[in-house]
Amino acid sequence: MVPAMSRPLIMARRTFLAGIAATLALMNGCSVAPRAAASPPEQDQEILAAHNRYRAAVGVPALQWSDSLAAGAQQWADYLALTGRLQHSDRRRRHPAGGTPGVGENLAADWHGLYSVTQLVNMWGDENRYFVRGIFPNVSSTGNWEDVAHYTQVVWRNTTQVGCGVARRNGNIVMVCRYSPLGNVDGRSVY
Repeated sequence: MVPAMSRPLIMARRTFLAGIAATLALMNGCSVAPRAAASPPEQDQEILAAHNRYRAAVGVPALQWSDSLAAGAQQWADYLALTGRLQHSDRRRRHPAGGTPGVGENLAADWHGLYSVTQLVNMWGDENRYFVRGIFPNVSSTGNWEDVAHYTQVVWRNTTQVGCGVARRNGNIVMVCRYSPLGNVDGRSVY
């Protein structure tokens, strides 16, 4: 296994934008060609299967794919690929149906284009090596819940749907996955 520091993959932690208005203003000022089509169904199924392998390993129900979550995730992935930045969207506006709160988000980027979407999900899943069962946020052997936050969102028992977007630009890959209901809720058990 490649040491974490030499991996070209970068995972976001907890940086949030001030608001979606600033994001839209930036996007409107950029010249981006509209997406020709939605992500291929095979890619969506690959991402879903990767998530569900981790869920099956801990005995929680499989996730279902959500096209509406995927649409919002795709817009954010396109924006991140365009800007070359990796930061979470405004959590209050993640759900495409009018900004419904309560949608979780995982981000991954491969700035060298070397990883598949399954490998990007596996980077989140590999955080399980630091996971300890308990009540969130006391679920990490390191004492820092952020060291397992992507993994816990993937396997959060009460989460039932996922939708992801993948953007490729200049050899880089950005993947955004959104989850409903969100995980990582203080005072609750992960599974």
